[in-house]
Amino acid sequence: MSNKEYDVVIIGGGPAGLAAGLYTSRARLSSLMIEKALAGGLIVNSGTVENYPGFPDGIGGYDLAELMSRQAGKYGLETLTAEVTGVELDGGRKIVSTTEGEVTARALIVAGGSERIKLGVPGEGEFTGRGVSYCAICDGCFFQDKVVAVVGGGNTAINEALDLTKFAARIIVVHRRQELRATRILQERAFAEPKIEFRWDSVVESIEGGEMVRSLRLRNVKSGEKSVLEISGVFVALGFTPNTGYLKGVVPLDEHGSVTTNEKMETGVPGIFAAGDIRSNSVRQVIAASGDGATAAIYAEKYLAG
Repeated sequence: MSNKEYDVVIIGGGPAGLAAGLYTSRARLSSLMIEKALAGGLIVNSGTVENYPGFPDGIGGYDLAELMSRQAGKYGLETLTAEVTGVELDGGRKIVSTTEGEVTARALIVAGGSERIKLGVPGEGEFTGRGVSYCAICDGCFFQDKVVAVVGGGNTAINEALDLTKFAARIIVVHRRQELRATRILQERAFAEPKIEFRWDSVVESIEGGEMVRSLRLRNVKSGEKSVLEISGVFVALGFTPNTGYLKGVVPLDEHGSVTTNEKMETGVPGIFAAGDIRSNSVRQVIAASGDGATAAIYAEKYLAG
């Protein structure tokens, strides 16, 4: 594509990007959203979203993404299916390089989200949405009075395990080391919780089941001993990797690679905003990402108005 100039370019087509696009398009700003896959981001993979206001019976993740995309498109949001490979500053302009060419923006909203770190074992993809989950807040209620596993030993994993105590009968934390990496206060809470137990020095070799997950095959990394853990669900909680490789040296990033912003979603570089899961300290929920996107769009409009 030719290097067309837009008032606003939005990187990422998840809830943050779609909400931003809705607001900038309704403000009659020429707007382009760049998404490398399907609009909707990670929620496309969610079976049912039960905690988004306005849908008391829940809504399929794909359906919610489709509605958001259609609403933004109704006001003129353009979309480009491409992967962003770089961002350069040229005075007040932002030049965005993609696998389909370059575009120029007067204001840029970065909403590229983050990728969940996956186990990469047999059965993980097959059983995603059928017992394999990556979000206790989203899916914990489906495991009422069941036995579940949480894989990981950092803050993400221990927070997931503690959230699951509201629903599950037992939570077994599977961790490859003998001690947790989570902060001390989270460790204290987990060790004091009778529903939570630990399987130390263990890694998951495969996830197995029929219609749904039934078991994990584990291996002890010290002894080599193999075992089978019977569970109804497994929450993979190894953390997230923000999609910010192309932003290094362009905007300030925190120690995890997430974009740091203020309450206006400003990054510190005039005219560049960030919203959603890509932002430092994001709570990684659809409604919060949507709010971030709307905020970024409102302040982008103010920035363009001078």
